Amino acid sequence: MQEISVQSTKREEFLDITDQVRDLIRENMWSNGLLVLYSTHTTAGITVNEAADPSVVRDILSFLGRTIPRHGDYKHLEGNSDAHIKSSLMGCTQQLIVDQGRLVLGTWQGIFFTEFDGPRSRKIKVQWIPSE
Repeated sequence: MQEISVQSTKREEFLDITDQVRDLIRENMWSNGLLVLYSTHTTAGITVNEAADPSVVRDILSFLGRTIPRHGDYKHLEGNSDAHIKSSLMGCTQQLIVDQGRLVLGTWQGIFFTEFDGPRSRKIKVQWIPSE
């Protein structure tokens, strides 16, 4: 198992980790199989979405903020209930195809670590599952 480290700088942000994932594939000479990315954090997630236009990330964060406000009728005492809910909606894992050493993504897609309770240092677990 491998790990990717990220450092968020805001309470909520999407960190593009696509290049870090590609670097891991190249460094480990992984050829054909599945790459599983897993966030062990309950207030963060991982998603795949458009990475070419930053307004897409802005729109997602804006929608989540309107739909799940920071302060609401929450019972969780830590004051970050909204972050837990947003994390659950994003999901904590992504499975990605690697074909002939290349990450299979659409033209505009990127891989994002989604932070909802930052700034923090975070770790993403990476498991390689070869197909051969």
